[in-house]
Amino acid sequence: MKLLPIGIQTFEKIRNSNYYYVDKTMFVKKLENGGYYFLSRPRRFGKSLFLDTLKEAFSGNKELFKGLYLYDNWDWEKRYPIIKISFASGNIRTSDILLDLMTSQVNSISEKEKINLKGKRPSQMFLELIEKLYEKYNQQVVVLIDEYDKPILDAIENIEIARENREILKDFYSVLKDADPYLKLVFLTGVSRFSKVSIFSGLNQLNDITIDPSFATVCGYTQSELESVFEDRLKDFDKEKIKEWYNGYNWLGESVYNPFDILLLFDKKMFKPYWFEAETPTFLIKMIVENQYYLPELEKLEVGDEILSNLDVDNIRVENLLFQLGYLTIKEFLEEDGVYILSYPNLEVRKGLNNAFLFYLGFGTSDIAKTELNIKQIFKF
Repeated sequence: MKLLPIGIQTFEKIRNSNYYYVDKTMFVKKLENGGYYFLSRPRRFGKSLFLDTLKEAFSGNKELFKGLYLYDNWDWEKRYPIIKISFASGNIRTSDILLDLMTSQVNSISEKEKINLKGKRPSQMFLELIEKLYEKYNQQVVVLIDEYDKPILDAIENIEIARENREILKDFYSVLKDADPYLKLVFLTGVSRFSKVSIFSGLNQLNDITIDPSFATVCGYTQSELESVFEDRLKDFDKEKIKEWYNGYNWLGESVYNPFDILLLFDKKMFKPYWFEAETPTFLIKMIVENQYYLPELEKLEVGDEILSNLDVDNIRVENLLFQLGYLTIKEFLEEDGVYILSYPNLEVRKGLNNAFLFYLGFGTSDIAKTELNIKQIFKF
């Protein structure tokens, strides 16, 4: 039996060891011609692994892809210099931490490439690194940025610091516009879809594939992927129960399972809200209470594109956060009216959010347990 890649976000490690891997390389093929892309998905959904897969493909590491879709569908002779920046680790709660993190990551790449940088600000160093990599290899550069928005979300309860971090990021990302002649592919991932005006000023060619049907299953496991890749693990479980607990996330395509939940379910052999317990921020529950939000409305919430596409630090809306953080998902799209019907993706999130809300209000464990039973009866889970 293969190993479960819990917490592993390195494509090379998964492929060189005896780990399960759900082949997502057909989506890498879609990015072959380059361009500027942005993808938003909840945390622990496989964004970092996909970004690392892009790194290995554009680096030309063919043998890692043996047996996968991309192996026979890629020009392995072409290799591109890579800049990979990640804001995923640590708590970036101040602007000084953010500036230090940017500087250290750019310096780390320049030292590895034996490139001397003269710039002082992270944005200056970033642009210089792109230009010098292009000159060194006579090849356009691939830029991969993971969790581009985390420095803002980490400071979201302190609005002044969140604004400071936003401006620092805006300065950093503005480099991408000036560096266009030197770039092959830019791919950014994050949880939130901050407006282009506030973060990506001038980067008009950025292609947001968050709710593009052709990329709907780039992260997460489809039903067929679950049944084929994890066939040996599934025999110990009720497939319908797994579906009602962990499936249901939808971005205008086939619904997918939360991969974090699936891996931990197979490991622990117990149905628990693994993702919810790991990810639910207190500030979100606090916002729901302070805004006196009526939770039953979340069963069928009608919103327009403005809720799905733009998060504004200066005007944060509960519905916006609930969707972008993964507590609500698209159940239906009324194209003629431009209206999205949102609801909880599955039982885990429905139970988890209601329980967290009751716990915040001071309800005891017995009251919460009764509420769980009522939820199952009312919604027939």
